Order: sequence, then C-alpha cells, then structure tokens
Amino acid sequence: MKIIKIDKKNWASGLEDLAGSYRLFGPAKEEEFHNFKALDQGVLPDLTCLNTRLSPKSLIYPQSEVMFEYSLDESQEDHHIMKEVDKDYSPRAVIGIRPCDVKAFLLVRKNFDSPEYRDPYWIRAYEATTFVGLACEAPCNTCFCTTAGCGPYHEEGLDLLLMDAGDNFLVKVITDKGEKLLADAGWDTEVNTDEAAKQIEAKKQAAEAKISSFVTADRLKEMDTVELYSAPFWEEVAFACINCGTCTYVCPTCWCFDIQDENRGRSGMRMRNWDSCMYPLFTLHGSGHNPRDTKIQRVRQRFMHKLKYYVEKYDNGIQCVGCGRCVRLCPVNIDIRRVCYMMNSYGTSDNTCAA
Repeated sequence: MKIIKIDKKNWASGLEDLAGSYRLFGPAKEEEFHNFKALDQGVLPDLTCLNTRLSPKSLIYPQSEVMFEYSLDESQEDHHIMKEVDKDYSPRAVIGIRPCDVKAFLLVRKNFDSPEYRDPYWIRAYEATTFVGLACEAPCNTCFCTTAGCGPYHEEGLDLLLMDAGDNFLVKVITDKGEKLLADAGWDTEVNTDEAAKQIEAKKQAAEAKISSFVTADRLKEMDTVELYSAPFWEEVAFACINCGTCTYVCPTCWCFDIQDENRGRSGMRMRNWDSCMYPLFTLHGSGHNPRDTKIQRVRQRFMHKLKYYVEKYDNGIQCVGCGRCVRLCPVNIDIRRVCYMMNSYGTSDNTCAA
C-alpha cells in the first residue's frame, strides 16, 4: 500500500498539469445544486459539496448519446448507410467522486459488460477514465451505504482515494492508473505508510459511525419470488407514486435506455436516451399490449428488480449503493429503505419499518 500527501497549496497546479493529458471532470455548483461537469481551464472541482444532485453516471453513460448518422439523399454515394459517430475516448479523470458512485459503476457493468453482451460505448468510456475518489467525512442523513455493500471510505472501483487532512490531502494509491495520474500531476510526496494508515483508519471509523440509516436485506435472496411479487403491501407502496421517473434518473445504478431515430430533412441520427421503468410507455409493445399498464405494476417492478431479481441473478448484494438520492428527491417521499424492510421482513411477525 502506498499513501501520498498533497499539500493543498500544490493542488491547483497539479490539476493544471493534468489538464494537458486528461479531460478533467468534477463537482461544480449550478445555482443551488452541485453536479459533475467538465472542468474548464483553471476551474477547480468543488470538494465542499456533500453530494451531487445527479449521480456522475452520465460521464460514462450520457443521458442522450448519438450512435450513428445516416443520409437519405440518394445523390450521395453512402446514402442509406449507418455510419458510426466518432467519439472522444481519450484519457479522462473524474476528481472528487464519492465511493458509492464509483461502486455503482461496478454494479452497472454487469449489464453493459457481460458474457452475453458488451456495450462498446460504455466500456470504452469507462476504461478511459481514472477515478479519484473523495472520502465522505460527513455523510448525508439519508445515506445507508454501509449496509448496501459500500461505505464512506470504500475503495472498490477507485484508482485513488482522497482524504481531507487539514492543510493536506492524504491519497491512497489503489491502482496503476492512479499512480500514473499522481506522477502526471507531480504529486509524489510519499509519507510514513504505517502512521498514515492509522490516521486513515481512524477517520474511516469516525465517518462510518455518523451513518444512522440502514437497510436489512439478509433474507431477500432466499425468499420465494412469486410470493414476494404477490405480497399485499405493493398497493400501499405505490399509492403516492406519480410516475415522474425522478428516482430512476438520479439513481447511479439505473441503466435502462431507449433507442430512437431522429430525422430532419434527408439526414438523421440513431441515438439512445435514458428511459425509466416508471413511465407508462416503457413496456408498451408494438401490438398495443402493455404488460405493466398500471402504476402498482411499475413500482413493484422497480423495487423487485433492485432488491430481488438482481440479487437472484448475480448473487452480489442488492442493486443499490445507499447514496440516498432517491430518498431525498422523491416528491412524494417513497423510501427505498422502508420498501426493502417490508420486502425483507415479509412473512415474519415484524411488519414495522426501522429505516
């Protein structure tokens, strides 16, 4: 294990050096919210934000992405031929990403990079990216990452883990990509590893102790799928839902998309856009039949997928990293922690919510 110390006086100059070989992204404030954006020359990532409104999944998987272009003009030699759009997969670095958001990419990767199907757009963008994580010193009161397979100092999926230590940053080197980024930035002041490791462990334990929210999912894998699907509480869960799709758009582990052709005159493009299982048209068939044409079916599908189907298929925990965005931003206060508890305790005498 290697730990580096970065004097905060050298932070801006190091990022300036990185800008010559990486496209830099980081949290930046937009009006009253923070979101991840490309950092212009001389702009620093705002590491004071508690959490961004949207997850950084759009850096790898854009909300709208053009895949092909075509022409219907028969005077052109290549008319009616789909041509792949050139994309920039040069090295990029995401500075200040939270550990839960990086862990989410590993869950999503099971969909975009599987033995059956490999999505070239997602894979190329992901592999071109170096992730510089920022440990959470003061988690939100809606965060439940420690019981969702993650944590404020979680390292899985990161290349570097950055920790605020007053006048300095302590940086834990996790991968070769991370070490290369440090060298490119000129940040190479190594510290006493044993002493720094103790400091980091103390900070980690202090951060984890601040998390008071949790989910319980220990029974989900063994529960009967049909019985859980038919449970009587789904109507209660879905009652307030307005099918706005906010939960799916802010969620770092939601991956659904739709592919459409857009035409203008004799030219056009084929593009994919984020979609949501909360929308009434999401499962509409060409025949006109809709297998999930009611609100309760759509709400049930969302939670069954994240908390049951994913668990059964991958045996990798729930499809959630505990970031709490859907809890904070749902306009009608539907809470995944409560739903998880209801599902996990179904069939027992305990039917209360402890979230």
